[in-house]
Amino acid sequence: MKKNDPIDVAVGILMKDNGDILLAERPAGKPYEGYWEFPGGKVEAGETIEEALKREFMEELGIAIASADPWCGVEFVYPHAHVRLHFYISHDWKGVPQSREGQKFSWQGSIHVEPLLPATIPLVKWIDDIRYPTASGLASQLNAVISTQC
Repeated sequence: MKKNDPIDVAVGILMKDNGDILLAERPAGKPYEGYWEFPGGKVEAGETIEEALKREFMEELGIAIASADPWCGVEFVYPHAHVRLHFYISHDWKGVPQSREGQKFSWQGSIHVEPLLPATIPLVKWIDDIRYPTASGLASQLNAVISTQC
């Protein structure tokens, strides 16, 4: 991998039946410490995105992802890294999330934690259209656009 190549990151959006989603706070000592994001982590050599997602959720939160659906992919360039984020949505997991790496986490309906990691901000808006669809069909239009980009 070249220095400027994007780093692949598996990201999971755990969504309860009521629409609440899980956000995690970046731990001390990492870039953007104290910022909130969807949990996940780097894909290791030889891993698929889904394998990385399952491994990261077990390592960080002690939960087993039973199934997850690919949602979208986003590239973002931070001052410290160029990342390619692969987002999955899961409604099906085993266990209760617990902090295994010292980070805080919070189930959110309307998002009340801040600051949000810059790459997380547009995703929260997109996921809100899925969680809270409008009569105008905006969610359907957005999902169609996202599907063509993923």
